[in-house]
Amino acid sequence: MLGAILSLIVSGLIIGLLARFAVPGKDPLKLWQTILLGIAGSLLGGLIAGLFGVLDGDDTLTAGEATTSFLFALAGAVVLLILYRKLVQKRSVTGPS
Repeated sequence: MLGAILSLIVSGLIIGLLARFAVPGKDPLKLWQTILLGIAGSLLGGLIAGLFGVLDGDDTLTAGEATTSFLFALAGAVVLLILYRKLVQKRSVTGPS
């Protein structure tokens, strides 16, 4: 159980940091917000991948499915970061207006 929680936190941090790096501009998110961004982006990316039928849903992941899952998670986090900047921070995507 503890291993699953730690892997969720670490993967959320990695996805969140990569999303912050992918979207240009200064971002004042705290560490815990970056982790939540990565986790929520992974959930959104997984939902979108499931809707498109990209992942087959069995218990084993092939290398191609793992790469696809990672890319969808990253794309989901980038979309959430852009929405956060536009709707919550009320600024343009790349910096202050």
